[in-house]
Amino acid sequence: MASRSESPRTRRVAERIMVELAEILATKAEDPRLRALNVTGARISRDLSAARIWVSGAIPAPDEPAVLKALAHATPYLRTLLAPRLGLRIVPNLQFLIDHSSESGARIEKLLRELREPRGD
Repeated sequence: MASRSESPRTRRVAERIMVELAEILATKAEDPRLRALNVTGARISRDLSAARIWVSGAIPAPDEPAVLKALAHATPYLRTLLAPRLGLRIVPNLQFLIDHSSESGARIEKLLRELREPRGD
């Protein structure tokens, strides 16, 4: 659900960044850890100067800081590749975050299945 501060334009730009970054990571990233990432969300500031990007994948918890560091290191390169694809005058600064919602959802599903199963007491 869109928040009140999100305009139709910021939503369009966020969706476009998600699509383009997913393709760039899958095809142009040199780090194999980054190629395996899925872009799950994006949120753009109202002035389009900053973007938060959520990524997920099969990342072990101890490796998350290293993956975020690799993404931060690759950010200038990613912005360079995004610029012609977005057609914006200024490409937003990118901040990457790990999206844990899929793991949380899987854990909740598992707990609900356990509740439904009859106990053999």
